[in-house]
Order: sequence, then structure tokens, then C-alpha cells
Amino acid sequence: MLAQSRSEPGRNLLGLTRDAAAAAEALLADAIAKVRERVSVDGRTVGRLVDREQRAAHGLAWFATYVEAIRQIRAYVARMSEAGRLGETEDLLVRIGLGEFLAQLIGGIAMSQGEVVRPADLGLGAADVARRLTPAVEMSIASGNTAANRGRLVELMRQGGDMTIGDNGLDETLESIREEMRKFADSEVMPHAQGWHLANGYIPMATIAHMAELGVFSLTIPEEHGGLGLGKEAMCVVSEELSRGYIGVGSLGTRCEIAAELILSSGTEEQKRHWLPRIASGEVIPTAVFTEPDCGSDIAALKTRAVRSGQVYRVFGNKTWITHPVRADLMTLLVRTNPKEPGYQGLSMLLAPKQRGSDAEPFVTPGIAGSEIEVIGYRGMKEYEIAFDGFEVGVDNLLGGVEGLGFKQLMQTFESARIQTAARAIGVAQAAMELALTYAQARGQFGRKIIEFPRVSDKIAMMAAEIMIARQITYFAAREKDKGRRCDLEAGMAKLLAARVAWAAADNAVQVHGGNGFALEFPVSRVLCDARILSIFEGAAEIQAQVIARRLLDGGN
Repeated sequence: MLAQSRSEPGRNLLGLTRDAAAAAEALLADAIAKVRERVSVDGRTVGRLVDREQRAAHGLAWFATYVEAIRQIRAYVARMSEAGRLGETEDLLVRIGLGEFLAQLIGGIAMSQGEVVRPADLGLGAADVARRLTPAVEMSIASGNTAANRGRLVELMRQGGDMTIGDNGLDETLESIREEMRKFADSEVMPHAQGWHLANGYIPMATIAHMAELGVFSLTIPEEHGGLGLGKEAMCVVSEELSRGYIGVGSLGTRCEIAAELILSSGTEEQKRHWLPRIASGEVIPTAVFTEPDCGSDIAALKTRAVRSGQVYRVFGNKTWITHPVRADLMTLLVRTNPKEPGYQGLSMLLAPKQRGSDAEPFVTPGIAGSEIEVIGYRGMKEYEIAFDGFEVGVDNLLGGVEGLGFKQLMQTFESARIQTAARAIGVAQAAMELALTYAQARGQFGRKIIEFPRVSDKIAMMAAEIMIARQITYFAAREKDKGRRCDLEAGMAKLLAARVAWAAADNAVQVHGGNGFALEFPVSRVLCDARILSIFEGAAEIQAQVIARRLLDGGN
């Protein structure tokens, strides 16, 4: 089998991936039916039963995410085969990834380090699983993630010049964008990232200005508002490459993406004309001010209030985990404008201007104070807890001009935000893999380079395969978004999987480095800290799994 895959890349791969995906989809349908029986009454999903059966529900979300990943492996093979771009490296990545994901579907998926969901947890017995074990599935598992395939893949990785392993199938425009962003990251970000991290220093304004010149902040803003008018797939390429250099740099674009999406989808024409060109040019740096100390993901419990007084709102309350607020010029600020309206109904979004601060004087605008939250990673922008005490915002800065729409407006940004977070996770995973591969080829032990030891090279091979899979599901979600289709399910799955892939890659990269991986002077220690946040923000993994499970159990509605 291996000899065939070496001499004739892609041979039978189309049929193999198609049949394996069909079997996985059938097994998923069985799992959904089994879990639905446990959480439904008279055909309707009951929230308290979903909470009671949380392990099964969240396990179903992971199960479905793996099946979606297998679908996208199949789609990748079809596109690459049609274009004549499926070479030996791509063939090996697919075989290793497909075989491993199928094996985990049957044997157990790690939701976290100590939580493995197995078919039995979903109500699937051995006979149910065996019924779906087609010859394609058995062949993929038996001949996919093998020692010989992993060894050959790493051999090709060592020979190749491009550290992005395999052809991603990008078109000429996106490939050009990727190359430009990679050059920028290599020359202006990576040489300084470790210093910024260790000093807990800000990313220099000169770097931010260069990002603006490259179009990072104008990427998806329409041309009539000063942007480049590109899609979310381009956003993924840019976010991935910048985060590969340093997640803080990649995340600067997220601030602009969230603000621009809010204004584009919900702002008045005047708000669009005023803010979008300034965001696109980098003149205005935005920040998202949503989270509160006692709320977390429970947005309906939000307490920060905005009291109207003539032509201004006066804001009172506390926010936390606010990224890059000191140097921001604009806050997208979620507040409660009607305390009599319960839950989500009384929430509104304000486009709140503020003055830029500095380390010496973080908040200079009256009515705002704050204190820094020291963090182990995800540095370069700084996190703050903010207190508002009479901070004033003009009523013309109410997003859309109508109160009570804040929650709905925020929800419209979640698809893009989660897709971009998945792309940032891929960039972090890519950085970890490159550091591991470079170190393993240089480090000698027992008279050999450690890359020659299978337990080392196996880790690197699996990093490459999982990155390929995470990239395919993430870019698929982005393309769905670009087509104007609802993609909250796909975006959530991409974020769920990519965050775990980033953490696994970073953890294994530290292991490859041995004791040196624990030393602050080695960049891999920073990458480990940066990777850890990805399964927490933009919807913690548990919240993400809950949302995915409810969509599946409610029939996709």
C-alpha cells in the first residue's frame, strides 16, 4: 500500500475518502439519534436534559466535528486531484490524518487531556459501530497512520524548503497574500516576538503602522469604505501567517475585524462613513468591550448600564479581559440600556470613542479607570479590567440608532470571530511545528540527530497532519461565510478543533525540546503559553461544544 502511495500519489484516494466519509456520516447519524433519545421529550430537545447528559452532548459535538473534518479531507482530495496538485506529501498527509481520525471516532476522541468520549458514551454499542465499519474505513485505519507513512512524511518535510507542509490548494491571489504576510512575519515579527513576550511589552506602533500599510486592517472592509473588499478566506490566510509569527500580531487584526463587522452589519450609514475608513487605514484602533467579571459566557447576565441623559449615555459598571484597551481609540461597548428588560432584550452596543493612553497614564478619558491583568501568554496588547463611572458616549454612537439590539448585533460577529480564532490557532500550531522540526534536526543525542528517533519524528508528522485537517475545516467555514451562508456550526467546529490542535502541537514541541523547552530563552515556551488561551476565548471549548450539540440535536436549526 505504501509503495503505491509513493509511486502513484492519490491512487484510489478519491474513492477511499468518499467511502470513509459516507461511513462516518452514517455513524454520526446513529449517534445523533441515540443522544436525541436521551435529551428529548415528545420530539423536542429539553435544556435541562442536555445539561444532565452533558458528557454525551459535548461528546456528540466532538464526534460531529471529526466527521466534518473527514468531509473536508474528502473535499480537499477532490479539489487537489482535479487540479493535478495532489503530490506525495499531500497524499501522506491525507492518509495519516484520515486513518487517525477514523480510528479515534471508533476508539475514543480526546475532548481534553483527561476526558475521552467513546461511542458507548453516545449510546452506540459494539454492533452499532461494527455495522458501519466498511472496507474503506478498515483500510484507512490499517494503512493510514502507520510508522512507514509517518517516517516518509518527515523525510519529505526535511527535504522541503517551505515549512507549510503540503499544498493548501490556495488560488494565486491568496497564495500571493500568504507569501507577503510570511515575509513580513519572518522579517519584522519573529525576530522580536520573544523579546516583546518576555518584557510584557506592547507591539510597537511602527509594526502596527506597517500592518496597516499591508492592508491587514482593511482586508474585509468594502472598497467604498476604504478597504480591500476581500473575503473571510483571505482573512484566514492573513491571521494564520501573522499568528505564526506572534499571536499578538495576528490578534490585532481581530480587533478590527470585530468592529468592522459590527458596523457593516448593524451601523447607520453615517456610522459606516465615519468609522470604517479610519479603521481600514489604521488611524483608529478598536477594541471589544463585552466580558464582565461575573458573567463570562453568560451575556444575558450583563450588568454594565448606560443611562441616557440628554444627548449622551453615561456608562457605569465593570468589564474584564479587555484586550488592548489602553491604546484603542474606539470601544465596541456592550451595555444594558434598559434595566427593566430581562436577559438579552435590554442590551445595546455603543461605538464609544476614547483617547489613547500609555503605560504611564493608561486611561486619560474621564469616567474610565482600569488595572492590568498579568497573563502568562497572549501578550503584546495587554489585558485589562476596566471600571466605568459616568463615562459619556454620545447618543449618535448607539450602533444602528436603536436600543435593545446589542445581543443580536454581537451574535452576527461570532461566526467571523471564531473562524479567525481558528486561523490564529493554526498559525500557532504551525509555529510550534516549525520550532520542533528545526530543533530536532539540530539537536544531537547518542550520536544521532533526535529527528531520527521515531518517537520524535512521529510527533512532528502528526502535527503536520492535524494542521492540514484544521486548516481545511477552517477555510471551508470561511468560504461558506463568503458565500453568505449561515456557518455558525462550521465556524464553531473549526475553532473547537484548531484550538486543540494548537495546544497539542505546542505541548509536543516543548517535549521535543526537552529541558530547553522549559527555558524562557527558547521561543517554544512562549508558543506553549500562547496556545493555551485558544480553547478559552471566543467561546470556551465547553461552551462551543454545547452550542454545536444544540444545533445538532435541534436538527440544525
